[in-house]
Amino acid sequence: MTNSESVLLEKLRRLPPEQIEVVEQFIDELLVQREKRFLVRSAMTLSENSLAKIWDNSEDAEYDNL
Repeated sequence: MTNSESVLLEKLRRLPPEQIEVVEQFIDELLVQREKRFLVRSAMTLSENSLAKIWDNSEDAEYDNL
């Protein structure tokens, strides 16, 4: 366990149960946001190859220069 983890745990131990619940909800929200960003990045990466044919073509080259 790192020092920062130990400090955090000590702070949590000093909180009343209702505030620990709020902290837990906040952490859950942070984890959901992180998961959403991961999923969006993954979807973008996976779609790059299939969209390359649409994005990279001579007919649309004029738009690339705008």
